[in-house]
Amino acid sequence: MTSPNSLQPLSRAEAVRSIFTAVILSFLTCGIYGLYWQYMQFRTVNSWLGREEHSFVTYLLLTVVTCGIYGLYYEYKFAQSICEVQRARGLRVDDNLPLTALVLGLCGLAMVTWCIEQNEINRWYGASVD
Repeated sequence: MTSPNSLQPLSRAEAVRSIFTAVILSFLTCGIYGLYWQYMQFRTVNSWLGREEHSFVTYLLLTVVTCGIYGLYYEYKFAQSICEVQRARGLRVDDNLPLTALVLGLCGLAMVTWCIEQNEINRWYGASVD
């Protein structure tokens, strides 16, 4: 098996984020940094999948048009992609992640889902940030 670190499509500097800093910046910028953070997560997961599975523009537009309903579906789908990457790379997989993302979204805690997803992404790079 190939080491996961030898298969990193994006550099560590592009993909790894401090979760604490991302949350603080999201609050300080009234959510604008949160959009950038989400965009970077999409970009990172797409690169690890090796395909353009997730479109940030589509996600954003459909989430706005459907008053957030599409965003709930997409958090579930995005979490499934994280699990797919983990399986493909022989990493630890949390099969409950998609359901967790959906439930947190339904409770209005999407940012908690972003934190969990970022933690998983950070692990792909062997990072222990926050």
